[in-house]
Amino acid sequence: MKNNILSLLAVALLLTTTSCTIDVREDNDQPVNTGGGTSTTVSVLDGTGNLGGEISKDLLIKKGNYTLTGIVKVQPNVTLTIEPGANFTASTTDVSGLVVLKGGKINAVGTAELPIVFTSDKKTPGDWGGITLYGNAPIKAVNGAPTALSEDGNNQYYGGDDANSSSGTMKFVRVEFGGRKIGDGSSETNSMTFYAVGAGTTLENLVSYKGTDDGYEFFGGTVSAKNLVSYGNYDDAFDWQDSWSGQFNTNWFAYQTQVGNFGMEIESSSNVDNTAPKISNITLIRGAGTNPESAGSNEISAIQFKKQGSGIFSNVYVDGYKNIGTQKAYAVLIQDAGTETSQLVPGKIKVTPVFATANNDNVLQYGYSFNTTNPLTYVNNAAVKKVVLNSGAWATVNGVDLLAALK
Repeated sequence: MKNNILSLLAVALLLTTTSCTIDVREDNDQPVNTGGGTSTTVSVLDGTGNLGGEISKDLLIKKGNYTLTGIVKVQPNVTLTIEPGANFTASTTDVSGLVVLKGGKINAVGTAELPIVFTSDKKTPGDWGGITLYGNAPIKAVNGAPTALSEDGNNQYYGGDDANSSSGTMKFVRVEFGGRKIGDGSSETNSMTFYAVGAGTTLENLVSYKGTDDGYEFFGGTVSAKNLVSYGNYDDAFDWQDSWSGQFNTNWFAYQTQVGNFGMEIESSSNVDNTAPKISNITLIRGAGTNPESAGSNEISAIQFKKQGSGIFSNVYVDGYKNIGTQKAYAVLIQDAGTETSQLVPGKIKVTPVFATANNDNVLQYGYSFNTTNPLTYVNNAAVKKVVLNSGAWATVNGVDLLAALK
């Protein structure tokens, strides 16, 4: 009898110390093979459930349909694993979002035909807060600060000292209708946001679809990304600051439609000393009739550099960036004299080869928003072709192939 009582106490202690605060319909502790020949016991969502609150224990989510409620936070030293074919519908009753905190990891690996999809119940832009990852890589915020407070309402300090840190893996993941403001109601979120995310993180075959802020935004860090699709996002398709310095980026595609600002908005938080990120194969297309968020805004160019922003871009294809009223659109716009002097002239801004089709205005010279008597020019290279990405369920929404403009 004494041995039975001790056994029951041991089981109770195990359940207490390994519990997590997720709110699910099914939260079964199951042995799961980790790929290394051994098994570990994690919580499992098996086909249905509600995901909410803080995830404080490793969690495996299997293929199925789930509801995401409120701001779900993956805690440090915890891994959230999501299998192909898992679909999450964010509730708009609450302000919802998925946040992986510094030290936590996401392992969301879908396939081209079984992507992992995050959408919303109302299917309208800005319904929920999207996905945010925090890492431990270096940043340079304003005045070169190595840390800064996030602007997403989560009140997290970001910035670290491990350039190769990993926040996990995301492959074949689609985020729809993100960009909702969270926290104080005015803080910005994007469809996908990366705070100080390190180069050990894998970002591949991702889609940001019709969010009300940026498709992707990098706040410092060293992570690189390939096969990115930004479709119909209201602000900028791609955006970064705080001296993001990813070196191995390739195949970025933006299609701006109805509402959209810059194809790419690039800054380094006014830090002259920065490492220019590198991106090969970029296609930026602005659909006919697309207007900036604010009437009369000059945020209508394909690529904008400001506040010491830098970047080395090769094979850049630009189409559809046309003047609106008195506002001029350019393939490349330099916003301030300091950025020209300290980044463009020394060669830390390079956009070559580039091809701006006849369906663009102000072709063959860099644009400026300040006075200059000698605008720099670029050579238009018709040999540059659109990015090549393979269609599939990962880039299809309601039967619409998001990659059709690349054909």
